[in-house]
Amino acid sequence: MSIKHRFAACAAFALLASTSLAALADDHPYTEGAVVNVSRIRTVDGHFDDYMKWLDTTWKALQEAAKKAGYIVSYEVAVAEARGPDDPDLLLIVTYKNWAALDGALAKGDEISKQVEGSLAAANAAQIDRAKIRRVLGSETVQVLNLK
Repeated sequence: MSIKHRFAACAAFALLASTSLAALADDHPYTEGAVVNVSRIRTVDGHFDDYMKWLDTTWKALQEAAKKAGYIVSYEVAVAEARGPDDPDLLLIVTYKNWAALDGALAKGDEISKQVEGSLAAANAAQIDRAKIRRVLGSETVQVLNLK
């Protein structure tokens, strides 16, 4: 083998090795998973069961319609230990396939609200009524990172 061929072979090997190391360096120890929205709710004293009834009827129907339409993956309700008056006693957890699933969320939500509650005006009126039995303390949207 001539010196030129050896040099070319060594250069090609070095390039291949550095490309492999760069690809390895870009490899993360996790994969991106589902996107989860958690709403923190505090029920008004004496209205926990009233709010749970709404969750079991209208909210559940909204979530089932969104799930059937492919907008969400799952949903659940979790009870939380409130340590003070501004802590949640319920967490509403909605799971989406990924961030892209939130594209067009307003239009998707309006569509589902009309389907379940009849109109946006009816949905808005119901939200005003719910303010009498619960406070929304906020929400957070996070992404699950699945460790490899």
